Amino acid sequence: MVHFATSGFAPIALGFFGLGTGYLIWGPVELFGYPPRGPAADRAVGHWGIWLPGFCQFVTGIILFVGMTWFQVFKDPPLYMAALAFSAYGIHWFVLGWNRVQNNDPRPNAGMSVAYTILSVLGIWVFFAAGGWPVAVLFIGLTAVYVTDFMNSTGMPMGLRLHGVAHLATGIWLMYLTFGTVLNLAAGYSLPAG
Repeated sequence: MVHFATSGFAPIALGFFGLGTGYLIWGPVELFGYPPRGPAADRAVGHWGIWLPGFCQFVTGIILFVGMTWFQVFKDPPLYMAALAFSAYGIHWFVLGWNRVQNNDPRPNAGMSVAYTILSVLGIWVFFAAGGWPVAVLFIGLTAVYVTDFMNSTGMPMGLRLHGVAHLATGIWLMYLTFGTVLNLAAGYSLPAG
């Protein structure tokens, strides 16, 4: 049997960056109406959703799962939660982006948002228990994203604007996590990050 050395370089910054970019693109549309919704803007926003938050998170999740299960190069148990979250959130962004491109009905997002709220709460629990409060804070933001997505999908007043606020606030935190994680791994810093 081939054994590989444990790696301290889990690709989580890629997932943070992809999701953060998606939130910073979608949030202004929801909060400020910029750019205004229309076929061209929906196609652009949808494609960004598929490729940045979708693809970057999916790739991150698959690398983490394969690294933990097939090659055992990642040993930190909370990375299992990260692998689940990155994979699941990435796949869901493929659907969100495609639905935006196709101008599909957003009301089914209500059911999706219930499942993803549960997944986000699980992430809060796992990362606070593991002492990873910066990532637990991210999952608090993700919980807010899915609670407000439920509000928006069911037509509650202010649901769309609150969803935009949750996207922008969480997107900014994701950019910090990207920055902190990369500086920690690549430049020897010890910032509180992923």
